Amino acid sequence: MQVFFSMEKKELWARVKGEVDLESADHLRQELEASLDHARPEVLLLDLEGVTFMDSSGLGVILGRYRRLKKQGGRVVICRPQPQVRRLLELSGLSKIMTILSEGPERKLGGVE
Repeated sequence: MQVFFSMEKKELWARVKGEVDLESADHLRQELEASLDHARPEVLLLDLEGVTFMDSSGLGVILGRYRRLKKQGGRVVICRPQPQVRRLLELSGLSKIMTILSEGPERKLGGVE
């Protein structure tokens, strides 16, 4: 699993590639936390187009970052999840508390609610 970060205004983009499972979830959490501490964004955009598999440990990482940003008045937006990952997000209920977009990073997301 790999994570690539970029910052645009107050939006932190995290492009995740590979499998997010029990083995890699802690690494993803650490990478996200370090970048959130450094960048202090208002919005975390998780680009999951490159995620081929995700289990409940990956959902836990996403939910933890959602809680952190919500406390700070921010939000998490999930972009381009593969169909199997989107289904997991929907079944878990995460799709009810955060925005999931089919669009890619070329779309400006500053006004997304």
